[in-house]
Amino acid sequence: QVQLVESGGGLVQAGGSLRLSCAASTNIFEFNAMGWYRQAPGKERELVANINVGGVKRYADSVKGRFTISRDSAVNMVYLQMNTLKPEDTAVYYCDASIHTRHYWGQGTQVTVSS
Repeated sequence: QVQLVESGGGLVQAGGSLRLSCAASTNIFEFNAMGWYRQAPGKERELVANINVGGVKRYADSVKGRFTISRDSAVNMVYLQMNTLKPEDTAVYYCDASIHTRHYWGQGTQVTVSS
């Protein structure tokens, strides 16, 4: 049973920073990729950033240059450093781990950016 537990969300003013953490219950290299999605009220869930087993990172255009995804395989953690936050970044952020077409999700952590 794969479990993903997010932490680090909260309320921050525009221009501020937050760091999200995702703890996996298994070796993160068992997954093809791990990453972060977000879902704002009334919107579909969207990819924010991911990193594949080879270390290749991918970012949504809206967060390029502001967000950085990283991982620490020694402790089975994935992180999302979010800088220069904007009100439009407000959403529930979900950690994702994928093996081919199967996705595992965390419970989500709320990020709210005030203007």
